[in-house]
Amino acid sequence: MTQASLQVILRNLQRKWPIDRALVRSYLGRVWNRIPPRNRTESTEVTVVFLNDKQIRWYNNQFRKKDYPTDVLSFPVNETVQNEHYLGDILISMERTASQAQEKNHPVEKELKILLLHGVLHLLGYDHETDNGQMNRLERRLRKVVL
Repeated sequence: MTQASLQVILRNLQRKWPIDRALVRSYLGRVWNRIPPRNRTESTEVTVVFLNDKQIRWYNNQFRKKDYPTDVLSFPVNETVQNEHYLGDILISMERTASQAQEKNHPVEKELKILLLHGVLHLLGYDHETDNGQMNRLERRLRKVVL
């Protein structure tokens, strides 16, 4: 059986924090290959957009009616056209990422990986607010093998 591949499109719309594109793609590939096969086809695409707090605050207010910056937002699409599956978009505030990394006393890279994993799980339909802990358990288990 062929291992499912994940194509990662990256957009950096903030200027303060450099983005290691190879690291993000490689990490998401490892995450993808560890996630239980749910909504998976051979070729899947995801977009990750890096923002600052002002930008993500706008999206959070526009789509969730919450007028404050957040760390990560996920917008699932989950559509397949001609055997190409588009999973959706993950938006990450690098400002929040850096702040949370400092609060937790670990590198920004680690916090970014935590948020990427969290975002992918949301794109796959997991919801920690409604699933009786299923997403949190899976996320904890995955962190042990991919961080």
